[in-house]
This record gives sequence, C-alpha cells and structure tokens, in this order.
Amino acid sequence: MQERLQKMLASAGVASRRAAEVMITDGRVTVNGIVVTELGTKVDPEADQIAVDGKTVRISDERVCIMLYKPAGYVTTARDPQGRPVVTELIKGRNERLFPVGRLDYNTEGLLLLTNDGALANHLAHPRYGVEKEYQVRVRGVPTSEQLRQLAEGVLLDDGQTAPATVRLVRQSVHNSWISVAIHEGRFRQIRRMCAQVGLMVVRLRRVRYDFLELGELRPGEYRQLTSDEMRRLKSPSSGRTTTLKSNASKVSSSDTRQITAKPPAKRRGKGGVIK
Repeated sequence: MQERLQKMLASAGVASRRAAEVMITDGRVTVNGIVVTELGTKVDPEADQIAVDGKTVRISDERVCIMLYKPAGYVTTARDPQGRPVVTELIKGRNERLFPVGRLDYNTEGLLLLTNDGALANHLAHPRYGVEKEYQVRVRGVPTSEQLRQLAEGVLLDDGQTAPATVRLVRQSVHNSWISVAIHEGRFRQIRRMCAQVGLMVVRLRRVRYDFLELGELRPGEYRQLTSDEMRRLKSPSSGRTTTLKSNASKVSSSDTRQITAKPPAKRRGKGGVIK
C-alpha cells in the first residue's frame, strides 16, 4: 500500500515527520536510486527501495523509546556537520534507528527522549497536547520575588509572549540560587531567554521532568528504555498533563526548600550507561 514518503520515513523511525520533510527537500532521500525532493511523493514500503544518505531504510515493527540523561556538550541531533558529539553516540548496542524528540541545546543537560516511533514523536511535539517540561535552573545571585513573578506570568520575547509557567525558588545562597521552572512550550532556548529577559544569568540548566517522566537515578550519559505502559501513557491525550495547563494560571513559590521527587528503586548499572 502506498503512503507519503515523509510519513513512511517517520513510521520507520528515521526521524519525526517534520524532520523527514527537511531530509527530502535537502535531497538526502532516494527512491529506487533516484533522488526525491518533492514532498507528498507516494511510495510503497514493500516494493520500493528507500534510502537516506545512502543507507537503506527498513521498516521495524518494534517501537521503542529511550530516556537519556543528556550531558552538556552534546548536540541533540543524529549527526552534526561541525563534527561535535551527538546524543545518539551515547546509545550503545541498539539496532533501531533512534532520533531525538525535541531538543536540548548544546550546554543544557537532562532528560531527553529518543525513539523510532514517528507517531509518538509527532504527538509529543504537537502544541495541542502541551506536554509540560520541568527545568532546574542555577542562576547567579538571588532572584527577587518580582523576577520570579515575571517568569511565572509570562515574558515578552522577540518571538512573542511566553505562556504562564510554574516557578519555584528551590534553594539559594549568596552567589547562586536554584529555581524550578515548568513550561509547556518548546521554543528555541526558551528558558535561557526568559531568564535573560528578567535580568537573571543562567549558570547551569537541567531538564528534570518530561510530562510524568522524571530523571530519577539516571546520571549524565546513562539511559533506560521506557516500558510499554510508559509509552502508552505518553500517547494518551490526557495523561500526565499537570498543573500549569489544568489551572491555566501561573504559580510562584518562594519557599527555600529542596524539591522532593519520588525515586524508583535502585537499579543495577550495566555497560554503556544502560540502567537495567
């Protein structure tokens, strides 16, 4: 049965549908040895030979999703023209062709999902579902109540006003403080730009939660495969959508307490950063 080329590439786990469209228009995709650059081209996965960058694309029935603790100093992509380290290099011993869901910039660390499930990636990226992401932000000095309020109510950036966020002061010292910021948007370098706009200098940025998923005991460079139940929950339109969206209001807390999160039982660490 024929289907659109970009949809087929997403279904095969090559990339998200949007990223697959870029691959096609960039001339990186061939069908039966011929370069195809027109979006919407119909192909038959069972009869046509499709390749990306010269590598044959094979359809796999198994859909997987990996939760990685991305260290700083890695690019969130499958390849980098500048030769910088890429996040897929951290995933060892996997036969699936995995691609990142969304992005964390080069200097940002924390929870990143990688999958070969194009439908899941499209679902999570769709603005309709507004998946909430929580970040721990280390800033220079001590933020004022007014700065926290501005972050929570929304900040005017060059690409528009940000949506309300949930903001909390986690702990503070004379030189640096940690704040928690939960947002459901996914703009380019959004947290860093929001902080800069209210006069806060970001020293360190770490994503600690994606929807209901938390880093738990993962360390930088380590990862684990999501369970089938976790993948089902991610695909659910209503599961895991938290306070920011439900109340449609901002929330600020200035309590000087550490954030407490439930951690899973200790797990044995294997080779290559895999949590077993």
